[in-house]
Amino acid sequence: MNTLLRYSLFCLLSLASLASCKSVDRVLFRSPSAAFNERLPNLEVTVDNGPLAATEGSLPDDPKILFQRELSQNIIDPADSIKFGYVKLIVTSATAMRKGKGLQVLQMATLMAPSLLGVPLEYYQTNVRAQVQIIDSQGEVLGVYKGTGTSTVRVAMYHGYSQNDAGRLADIDALRQALTQIRPQIERDSDVLRSRLVAVGPITPLPGETASDR
Repeated sequence: MNTLLRYSLFCLLSLASLASCKSVDRVLFRSPSAAFNERLPNLEVTVDNGPLAATEGSLPDDPKILFQRELSQNIIDPADSIKFGYVKLIVTSATAMRKGKGLQVLQMATLMAPSLLGVPLEYYQTNVRAQVQIIDSQGEVLGVYKGTGTSTVRVAMYHGYSQNDAGRLADIDALRQALTQIRPQIERDSDVLRSRLVAVGPITPLPGETASDR
C-alpha cells in the first residue's frame, strides 16, 4: 500500500507540472495602471527582501522587478536621468504556507481522477507586510508608508498553477497587494515629497561616477 501511495503522489506532482496548468508569465509582474497626475522625480531604487527571501517561493530578483515596474508605471518619472533621492522597499514580515492536505488524500484515494477534472491538489498562501521609504539625497527619510497583502494560489490543472509556479506567484501577488495599499498613501503626500526632494537637490555622484553607474 505504501508503494501505491508513493506512486500516486509522484503522479500527482507530475500532473501538477503539466503544460495544462495556467502560465504564470503574464500575471507575475503585472502592476495596476494607476499613475500619479504629478509623479515624483526619478529616484534610486533599493529593495530589502527580508523574510521573503526564506519562503522558497519567489526568486531573489522578483520583488525588485515588481517594485521597479510599479514605480516606473505609476509613481516616479523614469525618463529623468537625474535622481533626487532614494526609494526603498523593505519586506518586514512574510509567512508562506501550503494548505490542502485533505485534498491530497482524496486525490491519492481516487487514483488522481479528481485532478484530471481540475480539482486542486493544494494551495500556497503567503502573507506579507512591507514598507516603502522615500529618502532625500542627503539620507533624510521624508516618509514611511506601510501595507499588507495576502495571496492564495491553487495548484491544479486547467484553472490553477503548477507547484513550481504557485509558491512564486503567491509571494509576488501578496507583495503586489501591499504595494497597492502603499501607492495611494504616497500619492497623498506626493506634492510635499516632490518639493522636498527637488529642494534638497539630486544625488551627488562620486568622483568619476556617472548617472548610468548608479
